[in-house]
Amino acid sequence: MRHRALQGGAVRMAIIGGSCRFGLWHVHVWWSGDVVQRVRFAKTGIPGTVPAPVLQYCAGMPVDLSRMQSIAVEGDSLFSRIYRAVRDVPYGATATYGAIAAMTGTAPRVVGRAMAHNPTPLVIPCHRIVAARGLGGFTPSVEIKEALLAMEKKGKSRVKE
Repeated sequence: MRHRALQGGAVRMAIIGGSCRFGLWHVHVWWSGDVVQRVRFAKTGIPGTVPAPVLQYCAGMPVDLSRMQSIAVEGDSLFSRIYRAVRDVPYGATATYGAIAAMTGTAPRVVGRAMAHNPTPLVIPCHRIVAARGLGGFTPSVEIKEALLAMEKKGKSRVKE
């Protein structure tokens, strides 16, 4: 656990970090209260806990992570507007870079850049944003994007049954 000073320096909050598994990958999550600060995929885990919804999601349960708070949507920058639009893409669905660009008044390449810099993937589901012809990219591996989309497709079909 680590602490950081907030505005004014008088108030401090604990940022908790931990990881859980998603297939062969570990999902590192840093969070405080109901706000997710950062999410990363790695080949090794770190000790600590993750929020229950992220743990359930990574276990394949159809969980709506859009209810979680993310630092990515704070403010009114172009990227934060893009992240808010991406957050509205529902579990098991996809949208194109072009569609998100049209919603936010920018270009598809700018949306792609925002996805590459997304501090909280899963909470801001950048894996659901695809190219007009293909999947598009994903850091650190497009195989993670493929696995996340396949898991959501399977989870969505289970919910319908």
